[in-house]
Amino acid sequence: MNHAQLTTLGRALRLLGDHGDELTADTPDARLHEIKADLRRALDLVEESAVSKAPTTRCPEHPQGPVDKSAPDLCLLCETRRRAARRSEYQGRPSAAEPVATAPSRYGVRADRPQPQQRWLPESWNGQEWQLCGTPRRDRREAETYLAAQRRSSRPAMAYRLVHEFTDYEVLRVWGTPVHVPIEPMNNPLGDL
Repeated sequence: MNHAQLTTLGRALRLLGDHGDELTADTPDARLHEIKADLRRALDLVEESAVSKAPTTRCPEHPQGPVDKSAPDLCLLCETRRRAARRSEYQGRPSAAEPVATAPSRYGVRADRPQPQQRWLPESWNGQEWQLCGTPRRDRREAETYLAAQRRSSRPAMAYRLVHEFTDYEVLRVWGTPVHVPIEPMNNPLGDL
């Protein structure tokens, strides 16, 4: 919403508030028709100002995402993550009886939040910076095997590294030596002197 729309909408809503303060049991019909026209004008301004669709979920991360009626925030994507985290947590073991909350919380409880995802990111050195050179993997051994195949390929990079992503990033292992290659015409590192 830009400043002009904000100012116009605020003025229209203040006018409606004034109408509400002035209403009495013996308000004439002409005044009611004026209030009706001001209400329509304010609704039109709101419709012009609202650019995106109304959110389908209560999830701040995926407001337009797919809906899961059984999820506390109605978000299918977050609920899928929570279910996967619960499955991997139990790994076939019977679950212990969980205490039931006495009253539902508006913001949810700690166990309802999605668990952080753990991934291994294969990266290669392009002469200037590290760049992702493959799909992030969920298995470390699979990521290392992928990087070993990349090093044996016909056009290997100068260096590779494996980065562990889990809430934060940590470089696990580096293959080769990354050397900063300046970009100069005709491969002249000193330029014209």
